[in-house]
Amino acid sequence: MEIKDMQAFYAIVEEGNISHAAIRLNVAQPALSRQMKRLETSLGVKLFERGSRRIRLTDAGLLLYSRVKHILGMVDGTMRELVDIGSGVAGTVKLGTITSSGSMLIPELVADFTKKYPLVTFQVWEGDGARVLELLDSHIIELAITRTQVDSSSYESIILPDEPLVLAMHKSFCHKGEEEYIHISELKDKPLLVPLRWKSSFMKHCQKANFEPNILSVSDSQIQNMLWTQRGIGISLVPLSARSLMQSDDIVFKHLKEAEIYTHTVVSWLKNRTMSSSCQHFIEMFRKKYVK
Repeated sequence: MEIKDMQAFYAIVEEGNISHAAIRLNVAQPALSRQMKRLETSLGVKLFERGSRRIRLTDAGLLLYSRVKHILGMVDGTMRELVDIGSGVAGTVKLGTITSSGSMLIPELVADFTKKYPLVTFQVWEGDGARVLELLDSHIIELAITRTQVDSSSYESIILPDEPLVLAMHKSFCHKGEEEYIHISELKDKPLLVPLRWKSSFMKHCQKANFEPNILSVSDSQIQNMLWTQRGIGISLVPLSARSLMQSDDIVFKHLKEAEIYTHTVVSWLKNRTMSSSCQHFIEMFRKKYVK
């Protein structure tokens, strides 16, 4: 199997159909179809279920897809590392991030970084913590920004200080003159938007206060929760630093009085991997800016 076959197969799966993949690869659709049939013949297995408008993979196709992601990530990473070794601080920083941490840390850092290293570009993936670490393990990205503790035997990491979770709510949920904290019992019957990763801890605090919370939505999409909050749909449980993402006179933030829950951001990268010079400089600037 050649790299071009892997790239074509990967594009088809990612795009969902052959016609979109052909446009992405800048090849004719019939030629791409023939290439995939030749690949199936050479491997002796069916990779695709025919007869569906959207691509569906066979078991063999699913296995190949998982391997191809890893292989192409390694090939791309190796080429990038070789180019960077020869060209100095240039190339591309490939990083993955969860919404809450990336939105608060990355923009200001990138603004400073590009002033100092104007030849460096960025590719940014966004997803939940598990997905971001999967991309890191597959060598598709070099740097992962999550709220997930990582295994120190496999990863190097920078752990930022703990920050509390707070409640973001539309002012329609508040009474004028209220303090900057709220008792957890006051949340009874109120619609709540709770991230999946903190649901268990939050539920325990509510049960300790003798009530079952009215959880309207469980989601790891911080942006979605913030949009719902701004609409007055529900009250969001968010990291304190999320205040910078919801700068609205209609939104207030309150600390939980008896139910403190903390989180922290973890920046991690793989041990024993040659890192591009651009990413090394990015980590160095990150340390100077955020690590006290």
